[in-house]
Amino acid sequence: MTFTTSLKEEMSKADFSIVDAEYELISFLNCLGKFNKDELLITVENASIARRIYKEIKEIYKVNPSIIVRMQKRFKVKQIYILSIKDNVALIKESINLGNKNDIDFLVSDEEKIAFIAGAFLAVGNISNPSTSGYHLEFIFTKEKLAKQILNLLGYFKLNAKMIKRGYKTIVYIKASENISDLLKLFKATSSLFYFEDIRIYRDHKNMVNRLNNCEIANQEKTFKTGQKQLENINYLKKEDLFDLLDDKTKIVAEARLKYPELSYQELADIITQEMDYKIGKSGINHHFIKINELVKRHKERNSL
Repeated sequence: MTFTTSLKEEMSKADFSIVDAEYELISFLNCLGKFNKDELLITVENASIARRIYKEIKEIYKVNPSIIVRMQKRFKVKQIYILSIKDNVALIKESINLGNKNDIDFLVSDEEKIAFIAGAFLAVGNISNPSTSGYHLEFIFTKEKLAKQILNLLGYFKLNAKMIKRGYKTIVYIKASENISDLLKLFKATSSLFYFEDIRIYRDHKNMVNRLNNCEIANQEKTFKTGQKQLENINYLKKEDLFDLLDDKTKIVAEARLKYPELSYQELADIITQEMDYKIGKSGINHHFIKINELVKRHKERNSL
């Protein structure tokens, strides 16, 4: 079962009030309802959604849709559910035309707005599984007006959604994980929200560990390169009989570097303080290596003249 399917099943099994269900149904039917003369047909692939829409139609419009179950063999074998309504079709059509507008002023309360978004998601929504891919939630509309309504509603709830055209379809999508999480909260899809948040926390922690590891590796490489350069300078002074020009404390630091080429400045300072009775810090280590580097530089410049 995909994450989209499990989320929609959770949403479709939730309790609903008649008032909120009316706006959920208006949105859903605007997405998937097809009027054919005196008949309204609704085709869905999810049994839980089919049951919910059946109940809402029965409660709101006082009609009993007939249900046809068919096997679809295109791409893969699966069941599809077709709800057929032949009673009060004109009344239903007039009712759902309420949602066929450019604005969202007909939605008064936050609950009505959320129900309208939920109806659209049950009909044409998809969400990627956060454990196997990036964060992405989208609505795929064939009606641009409805897409703009959902975009405005998501903006009303401070959810950063965007809209693009893809052929004859209009896509409204959200990519920010915190915005997707907030939308799941609005849907009151607790189980799906907990799953999403667990994955999000795990991925954020993993990314943080990776960044720290990369930073540590970079620091180790920098320390190694610095140590190698210092070893070259010290060996150069010894080879050119210049080592005795260094003062005693700088010699101690140089000898420690020869002994411990892989250590960082702080680690080298700790070793010298413990083993050689010379209390020194990280900045002191750096100061001595600057002196060594300047001596090497001056000698090489004289030889090049």
